[in-house]
Amino acid sequence: MRRTLIRDATVITMDPALGDFRPGSILIEDDLIRAVGRQIGPVDAEIIDGHSFIVIPGLVNAHMHTWQTCLRGVSSNWTLLEYFRWMHAGLATRFLAEDIHIANLAGSLNQLNCGTTTLVDWCHNNPTPQYTDAAIDGLRESGIRAAFFHGSPKPDPKPGERHFSEVPHPRGEVERLLRGPFASRDQLMTLGLAILGPHYSTLEVCLHDFRMAREMGLIASMHQGGGPAKTPEGWDVLEREELIGDFVNVVHGNDLANDRLARFVDCGVTFSLAPENEMSQGHGHPIIGRLRKLGAAPSLGVDLESVISGDMLTAARIALAHQRCLDNAECRAISGEIPPTSTVPVRDALGWITVEGARMLRMQDRIGTLTAGKQADLVLIRVDAFNVWPVHDPVATVVLQSSLANVDSVMVAGVWRKREGKLLFGGLERVKEELARSGARILNELGWRPDLLPPGRQGRIPAT
Repeated sequence: MRRTLIRDATVITMDPALGDFRPGSILIEDDLIRAVGRQIGPVDAEIIDGHSFIVIPGLVNAHMHTWQTCLRGVSSNWTLLEYFRWMHAGLATRFLAEDIHIANLAGSLNQLNCGTTTLVDWCHNNPTPQYTDAAIDGLRESGIRAAFFHGSPKPDPKPGERHFSEVPHPRGEVERLLRGPFASRDQLMTLGLAILGPHYSTLEVCLHDFRMAREMGLIASMHQGGGPAKTPEGWDVLEREELIGDFVNVVHGNDLANDRLARFVDCGVTFSLAPENEMSQGHGHPIIGRLRKLGAAPSLGVDLESVISGDMLTAARIALAHQRCLDNAECRAISGEIPPTSTVPVRDALGWITVEGARMLRMQDRIGTLTAGKQADLVLIRVDAFNVWPVHDPVATVVLQSSLANVDSVMVAGVWRKREGKLLFGGLERVKEELARSGARILNELGWRPDLLPPGRQGRIPAT
């Protein structure tokens, strides 16, 4: 049996029944947390002195298109409409299976480096099973806990082909995955469906995909928002058919009406938001405040590393600041005065990237809090560094002061994936070289030369 004891740290459990410990200790046996408390021991274990650390649950990135890791920064000046045209109908069509593999591997390693222990990989550039398997292999090779949400590409149709909105999610491919890569009881890898939903598919396809997800017991995740819906009446039909439940995950959701949002919350629908990218690309205001008024909370994701960074602490910080800004503006508009107190506690923001991510994945019994019996997914935040010292409020220190520089160590299922500031993965330079070659080839095939484009059009790709 492998035992590790983290002793005398500041422990933020995110478990309301436990609270926080300052100081506190955590005992890990193999892949599980065995005990959390003020003092544990003596015990025969590897001892880690926690005096200089805050320990938090592993972060959950609830929505990311990891296949775009090789295109970091390429979409930084694009609106959502430009992204649809130049990414899905352009760059995405030039990917090979090996591009998907290296992007998923590198993207997952970066998530571990930033403190994410669970990644929802929303993979929608996999035209053949070879691409899908390459994506899964990249996730597994990294050692991260991953939920692979199988999607489908969105290129412009060729003559004689149906538009992607008219193509049902491929049952045969999902069955193949359940028989093959996801047939074992590997707790680090789970399967979900990245379906089109009523915003991006016909009603026939929408009903097919929802019914299949419910039948197979898989989470059905879909984008909602960004331009006119393909099937405006789709949600009404889905509600009449009683196909709305806790297996449904809505990404973004900016344009959902308040009454529908309330019904979805009552049915157990989960919401995964990407506030920084939503504000950047034109989705609209993130719906954190609207969910809070209904007694609900979102999970968060970074969405696109082709636009922004993959750091979940930054994602939580921006989400918190934006919602406080909206609340403050609303108060001033009504009363003409600054609000008497802040509307959103910092701890809630930490919950969006831990507890709520676990809830979205229906993994509350496994991850999301530092609770005895759960998987040993945790992060050590070094707090003796100049940028965070002194620590008065540990939660505020983590969410509002910390950065990648403070993410010292990361454990997934009892295994250190990062230790003392360094990823424990052999061949990082090889990964970087392959990632750079992949991105360069894809961009060069479309003649992407930002240095030769007119001012103000940097990063724009000619129509294909």
